[in-house]
Amino acid sequence: MKDVIREGGQTWGGRTAVTFERETTTMVFKAVPAEICTNCGEAYVAEEVSRQILAAAELAARSGVQVDLRKFVETAR
Repeated sequence: MKDVIREGGQTWGGRTAVTFERETTTMVFKAVPAEICTNCGEAYVAEEVSRQILAAAELAARSGVQVDLRKFVETAR
């Protein structure tokens, strides 16, 4: 896929970290599958992966988590 922000960049499958912050909750998900631009390093996460991250972050925020660092584990749908 081509980088949608910077023309000329190509993306390749890889892993990235995603940080979620809201009010008093900070979560970092490591090893998130993504398409990463070889030119600028911009990471593009698939819609389903984003949905899973947001659901986990929402649950953590509601339960009072302040800081959480976890390895991303894709859930089956």
